[in-house]
Amino acid sequence: MDKQNYIKQEQLRLIQYWISLVFGPGVFVIFSLSALDYLVTPENFSKFVLYRLVAASVVALLYFLNKLKANKSFKLFLVITSIVVVSGMVELMILSFGGHQSTYYAGMIIIYIFVLGFLPFFSLKITLSFAVLTYSIYFFPILIFDEITNVRIFINNNIFLFAAIAIGALWRHYNDGILLKKLSLEYDLSQEKEQLKVYSTQLEDLVAHRTKELAVSEQKYRGLFDYASDGVAVYDSSGIIINVNRKFVELHGFPVEALIGTSIKLLDAGTDAEKEERIRRLLDGESLIYETKHYRKDGETILFEISAKGLDIEGDIYIQAFHRDISDKKRLQEQLFQSQKMDSIGMLAGGLAHDFNNVISGVMGHVELLSDYDNLDAGARKHLAVIESSSRRASQMISKLLKFARTGTVDVQPVELNSVVRDTTELISKTLSHRSVEVRLELDDAIPHIMGDSIQMEQVIMNLMVNAADAMSAGGTVTVATAAKDFGRLAAFIHPLLAPGSYVILSVTDTGTGIPDDIRDKIFDPFFTTKSQGKGTGLGLAMVYGIVKDHKGAVNVASQPGKGTTFEVYIPAAPVSRVFQSAFPEIPEPERAMGSVLIVEDNSDLLKFASETVQALGYRVISEGNAIRALQLFKERADEIALVITDIFMPLFDGRDLIKNIKAIKPSVKVIAMSGYQIGEFVRQDIPVDDFMQKPFDSIELIKRVNKLVRPYRSLFS
Repeated sequence: MDKQNYIKQEQLRLIQYWISLVFGPGVFVIFSLSALDYLVTPENFSKFVLYRLVAASVVALLYFLNKLKANKSFKLFLVITSIVVVSGMVELMILSFGGHQSTYYAGMIIIYIFVLGFLPFFSLKITLSFAVLTYSIYFFPILIFDEITNVRIFINNNIFLFAAIAIGALWRHYNDGILLKKLSLEYDLSQEKEQLKVYSTQLEDLVAHRTKELAVSEQKYRGLFDYASDGVAVYDSSGIIINVNRKFVELHGFPVEALIGTSIKLLDAGTDAEKEERIRRLLDGESLIYETKHYRKDGETILFEISAKGLDIEGDIYIQAFHRDISDKKRLQEQLFQSQKMDSIGMLAGGLAHDFNNVISGVMGHVELLSDYDNLDAGARKHLAVIESSSRRASQMISKLLKFARTGTVDVQPVELNSVVRDTTELISKTLSHRSVEVRLELDDAIPHIMGDSIQMEQVIMNLMVNAADAMSAGGTVTVATAAKDFGRLAAFIHPLLAPGSYVILSVTDTGTGIPDDIRDKIFDPFFTTKSQGKGTGLGLAMVYGIVKDHKGAVNVASQPGKGTTFEVYIPAAPVSRVFQSAFPEIPEPERAMGSVLIVEDNSDLLKFASETVQALGYRVISEGNAIRALQLFKERADEIALVITDIFMPLFDGRDLIKNIKAIKPSVKVIAMSGYQIGEFVRQDIPVDDFMQKPFDSIELIKRVNKLVRPYRSLFS
């Protein structure tokens, strides 16, 4: 077959292929855009579904017809038919919904994308003809059946359509040119391939001759073998080691004499089935890259990534294997995975805590409101007390969750870690002594200060010591030690999250039962605990992880079952020359204002509690559960509203956007933001608020914050 016939044949094949590829998804696109009809013009939804059903059915039929006949004219007929049907469908929608102003003209652009973007015609004339056909179906029915009242919109739509036509046609023309060149090159390459087969036969004979010569010169390259950076071993088809290099000897600790003649299977810590399967595959000609552990002379194991290949040397098959020590790499990967997992869990915990705070705020608020009723008997008040107590316990657990899921804001001050350790151990040592647990301190008095929150560091130390004591049911010793060290490039090898710099290291070591390997990667998960039911919440180590991360530090764990566990906490040291300032600057006393109070909260129970509490003080209260409607109310009554109390995270319209819009309308209005998240400082930096309330809150806190910003002139609210 000559080049011209080959190109024609390939053109037809490509056209048939791309028509099938376009018509198939085209049916899906036609139907899937029904969702847009329902959102944009629900009154026309039923009619438009009928249009789409007819058009999709025709395109589906054309899809099957495309497979029947391999003829270019027939293929062009199928494309023209699909353009007329689909463009007609879009035009009917345009005329039914907006006419020349309809946004459905974008459907024509989608047709251009499918027709001009994907279908190769190998002719600019055909490409432009299809584009003109599509545009005519759009343009002329509008001139005939629609009255053009908005000329600018109509001109704008036509400009976009012309731009789409021009870009699509040029792109199609460019791609068709590339396809033609590709087909021409493919033909040339197929001819060259036949010639290469002849050369390949000659080359194979030459390689066979050279292989014998290379066997003679093997000694010249012994140096490269011996001084390779990876351990290299060569063994025969039964696994008997024939040769090893110096790095292999160094990694395993055995002398060369002991390794030569020994089976590689004795060093491999894997199962017998795994070893046999690998050798079988290598002998079958496969190249393998796998991970396994090898025994060292000292009894420890070392993790290798092994790249192995079978080599046929004069009829005998030998296996060459490169052994790379990946113990540190694997450890870093596991630490990084643990960090990413904890970030994800933290985000989930924060979101759940926020939602629960909304619910608990409503429960606690309405308990307070019920308590004010005089006609409640003693039994009812007892039940209310139980509800309030349970809600507060739930609030404390949520507070722990939020501390675990913190976003990185801590009360940063220079902290002397040794003092915090001494104070904490003095507080807890008496409790531990009753459990036959001895506390030892090994503190380095020369360590620098750290930048952190002393209260939170107390929680870290206490949680680690309690966790250590729980691991020693029969008693034992807890050793708390401090040290300082500078890390350069090695910081990442200690933990992937550590940056180079100076660190203070806090370690807590116990002589307990240790942590089994199968649960070591779960110990920081919230609510994960090995204690019996009712003896732990599983939040202690989760809080440790969250607090240390907020301090830009990291936690490492080393444990051996039956021998004990060591937790190492790395916290950045404070620069000596740094001038420390309060992380949360004092908010100046606001000027007092008078007027109504607008309360915006999407949780109806909490909204009712806050509204009744503020209204009981004598204020005129405007309650709204929808932030969009609240903004409209503020626009209408901005003159009388002196204070806005709003939630931060709400559906549809975020509280931060609401506050920014309100402040733009009336800069003097006072704003109290509230949220279940611990984001007070973030809120102050991001949006102009005058105060912030953490959920859940009681009526006393709400009253105090309202009276702080708005003077209660009752005469103005009556």
